[in-house]
Parts: sequence; C-alpha cells; structure tokens
Amino acid sequence: MSGFRERIRRAAAKGGPIVLAADYDSGSGAVSRATRHVEALHPHICAIKLNLHLLLPLGRSEISEITRAARRRGLLAIADIKLNDIGNTNRAAAGALWGAGFDAVIANPIMGKEELKELISGAHRRGKGVIALCHMSSPGAAASYEMGAGGGKKFYEVFMDWALEAGADGVVAGATFPETIRYCSRRAGGKLDVYSPGIGAQGGSMREAISAGAAYPIVGRTIIGARNPAAAAQRLAEDTQS
Repeated sequence: MSGFRERIRRAAAKGGPIVLAADYDSGSGAVSRATRHVEALHPHICAIKLNLHLLLPLGRSEISEITRAARRRGLLAIADIKLNDIGNTNRAAAGALWGAGFDAVIANPIMGKEELKELISGAHRRGKGVIALCHMSSPGAAASYEMGAGGGKKFYEVFMDWALEAGADGVVAGATFPETIRYCSRRAGGKLDVYSPGIGAQGGSMREAISAGAAYPIVGRTIIGARNPAAAAQRLAEDTQS
C-alpha cells in the first residue's frame, strides 16, 4: 500500500497542487455541493478538505458519499478536525475517519509529542496520513503560535520539530505568514510537505506562498464562492506554476 505523501504527489502531478477547502457555511446541502465541486474542479485540484463544522451534521454514509466521489476522480480526502486529545480518543477518532474514506487528518501537536507519534504510526500502518498544525492563517494566530515555548523557540517552531520527529506527512503553515512557510519548508528539508491555507479570501498570496515553499496551497472561498468556480480554480492553478 502506497503512503499518503506518494498518493497526493501523484494526484498533484495530474491536477496540480491545490487542495480545495470545501468550507461551506453550513452542512445543509453539503453533500450535493461537495460532489458537484469535485466533478467541476477535479482537473485543477489534487484533494478536497472537509472541516469539522461541515462534518458534524453529517452521518458516516453522507461523508462517505463525498470521499467516494473524490476517489472516483483521483482526488484525496483530508479531514480538517485539528485532532487533539489523549491517545485512545485519537485512535478512535482516526479509525472513524478512515472508515468514512478519508486519506489524512489534520492534527494539533499541542496534544504532545508522544501522542502525535502514536497517531502518526497508527495512521501509517493503515496507509493514511497525518498533517500537523504548525501555524494557522487567522489574523490572531501569531498571538499564540509565536509565543515563546521555552528553549528560545516559538510554539510553531516546536510543533515543526515534533512533526519531523514523529514522521508527519506534512504541516500546516498559513499563507498569511509567508516567513513561517519559509521557515517550515527549510526546516523540513524535503522530509514533509507544507500545506498553506488562507489564500485569497484571508489575504494570502498564492505566488508568495509557493515562492516561500508551500507544496500544497489550500483554497476555499476564493474558488467555491466564485461565479465560475472552475475558472477561478484554473486561474489559481496557473499561479502555482508562475
């Protein structure tokens, strides 16, 4: 069984590196909207990301309908629940996500390095991936992720260290903080990939994020809120190559 990093690289080689954030305002009609977007956008993206608020109102069969639609089009499915709990709870949550057809989960390293290692090793045994949250894209994120964590390091730097030690498949670093992307990319040294949300609606620049070292830009409202989502996705995909 090939690992998550290999599978998403293959998908990106076909459709480009953009991860679609299907972050609709509510779960109402989410299944039909997500499957329509998969059909319309799959030539321009490599994966679809579903956030916690979207998953909560849905049953497993509804979630599986979305992940199956993605798989049929050669896309991967990422659960963005920022998983952060004790080991047995993490195992149960991850197992439910894998059962619903997800290929990877975004987790918060604040759970602790050993818990993160356990989550990742369990995921890898199933051929699944874990992407560790290093620095969010929201305007207030610097107040917490850039706090001193001891030893002369900031929290996002410690989280990056833990992600590498634990064997994470990637880290999240917001496109609104390009210097953080640059730090994470250089620190990774090719051992994991940088995923960057916040492009477009939150003010992040696609070109700046890619230049700083983002491997997989995450884009939501700029595409799904456009009058012509496919055209918007195509324009952004072109920006990843310039």
